[in-house]
Amino acid sequence: MAQHYCEVAIGDPLHGPYHDREYGFPIDDDDALFARLVFEINQAGLSWTTILKKKDNFIAAYDDFDIATVAAYDEDARARLLADAGIIRNRLKVNAAIENARRLLDIRAADG
Repeated sequence: MAQHYCEVAIGDPLHGPYHDREYGFPIDDDDALFARLVFEINQAGLSWTTILKKKDNFIAAYDDFDIATVAAYDEDARARLLADAGIIRNRLKVNAAIENARRLLDIRAADG
């Protein structure tokens, strides 16, 4: 029988803190929710361990996941992200993060 994440995370230096402070907890901040979206996009095809190892680099690279800042990224910012070995340097994933930030601003404008 496969172990549940809660069982695997106990004592793990990466998964333990994530499990105890973030996994399954409600998110009521737009930027924090956007961060989770970007992490999930980048995890596709990779392990969650890979993302957790790069988490601090993602936070720095994406300006603390400030939606308005990421939405305003230009080609220079895109090139900076694609050259950053501390994050996942996949053009589709970088483009998705920027485009999703722009769509979130549209949603804010339309619905508050």
